[in-house]
Amino acid sequence: MLPSRSFTRLMNIDPIRRQSLISLASTLGLTIAGFIATMYFAHALGKAAYGAYALFLAYYGIFNLIGDGGFGGAAVKRISEGHEPNEYYSAFCALRIALLTVSITAVIAVRPLLIDLDASGMVFWLFIALVAGVFPGIISTGIYGTGMVGVQQTAGLINNIAKVLFQILAVFLGFTAAGLAGGFVAGMLVGGLVSLPFLKLHLTRFNSRHIKNLFTFSFWIFLSGSGAIVFSYADTILIGYFLSTADVGIYQIAFQLTAAATFTTMALRTTLYPKISRWHAEGSLSCISHSLERAITYSLLLAVPVAVGGWILGDRLLYFFYGAGFAEGADVLGILLLVQIVNAFMFLLTMTLNAIDRPKESFYATGTAAVVNILLNLALIPIFGIKGAAIATLATMIVNAIIAHHYLSQQVSVRIERGPTLHILLAAGVMGLVILMYRILIPLSNAFIVLGAVVLGGLVYGLVLLKADPGLHDEIQELVVQLGVPWPKWL
Repeated sequence: MLPSRSFTRLMNIDPIRRQSLISLASTLGLTIAGFIATMYFAHALGKAAYGAYALFLAYYGIFNLIGDGGFGGAAVKRISEGHEPNEYYSAFCALRIALLTVSITAVIAVRPLLIDLDASGMVFWLFIALVAGVFPGIISTGIYGTGMVGVQQTAGLINNIAKVLFQILAVFLGFTAAGLAGGFVAGMLVGGLVSLPFLKLHLTRFNSRHIKNLFTFSFWIFLSGSGAIVFSYADTILIGYFLSTADVGIYQIAFQLTAAATFTTMALRTTLYPKISRWHAEGSLSCISHSLERAITYSLLLAVPVAVGGWILGDRLLYFFYGAGFAEGADVLGILLLVQIVNAFMFLLTMTLNAIDRPKESFYATGTAAVVNILLNLALIPIFGIKGAAIATLATMIVNAIIAHHYLSQQVSVRIERGPTLHILLAAGVMGLVILMYRILIPLSNAFIVLGAVVLGGLVYGLVLLKADPGLHDEIQELVVQLGVPWPKWL
């Protein structure tokens, strides 16, 4: 009876909160599993092997974008509008399978240039991953387009848990970077199989009109996605080109540690896209504006304190959790934490542009920033090393956010909730002072003492914020009570 009662309470929460909660829980579980596994991989494999796997992921992201062609985002948009969803889904499936040959051909054509990837023996796994990724990608698009965000996020969580388990086993058996790539492929397949029963769309006849409508939207999605891929992987690839796979490993571990700051942003971004798309189709612009304001606030709710805590404890976190070889990435970590705060704006603004049928403007923002990103990486990495890559990423994220805000503000009202934001900054500042005093008074000599500082900082931040902001206090209390969890009277 308890699971049924808990499920009933969950379903009684309004849809956006419920799906955001599911998405947040999924993202949280995914990231925790990733943190723990990465710690093991870092200690077991070292910087170079982990760097080789990071390069594999970077090249997979690039060639998978070619294989998708932007049609995935276009299909989600058209399906979410509710008009002829099966026809658009069928057209997307045909296009996705056809584009697989394009991506495979592209890998074969540029393979002589993939020296760093070929040297680590990862090109074979790149072919396997591109082929295997078609099946779960098609299923996920259909589920996401019909608004079943909770199912998509749960499948993503299972995907990552399966991936981690396969990777741990493979590394334990001695399969270094190849074991990580094999686990990545296995996780995708498991996630696709789990989500298949929930797919309600079916294949049917479609015509050139459906393809044309997908292409019109996908062209800009593809170009915008190309900019996003540059943000995600250009620094990794250029670090591998100018420096070494060990440097790639250090940089990626630092970036992975900052992922804690993006829990809320990624959950809300995933949840809101189909909702905003439907609101735009219905002309409910006020709903879009209000939801975007709240999403920004809740993104900063986590990103700001994580950044403050990371600036104070980052060197010790890297040293104890990933190994002494990764501690030299502390300076890079500090810059990348600031990147994630900017991400809270950039991700939500560009997502909203795409959802309100403005992919062209989204491309202008990401495309401009992508060019700046490449130029800055080329200029700064040879001079400053991996720190130069972090500076380039921060600068171009800011450029992207500013341009996206310019275009979006012409369509809907874009505001920051001043009161809650100031309260978040206040609570994070108090937390930072407490952690700093903790570090001064108590030598951070082992991982448990460092964890103690993290827990103490989290408690201080939460208590100060709840006392300072009655609005956030009441919203969080209402959500907790709806889930059937007792709320302490002293709060």
